[in-house]
Amino acid sequence: MNALSIPTWMVHVSSVIEWIVAIALVGRYAAKAGYGHWRALAWGMVPALVSAMCACTWHFFDNASQLDWLVTLQALTTVIGNITLCLAAWWIYRQSAQPSAPKP
Repeated sequence: MNALSIPTWMVHVSSVIEWIVAIALVGRYAAKAGYGHWRALAWGMVPALVSAMCACTWHFFDNASQLDWLVTLQALTTVIGNITLCLAAWWIYRQSAQPSAPKP
């Protein structure tokens, strides 16, 4: 666990916690407002969370070469996360550009 300094660990861990809270808040907003497109944003954030957890796990084990596959998984989930976040943002934009229909 010596791969990172204490302040760097604090940043890594707090970032993961913040991302979890953000996913929960976006999901809660989607549920309360009844906007499925915002729920898609919450799900689109999950691959980026997995990416962050891969990085933290790899660093926790002192960047062990046996866990190099985590670096590959982190890269993959980062790409997937960027794509899903882009698609969710596009969907939110498209939904907000449509005239609103009255809610039942």
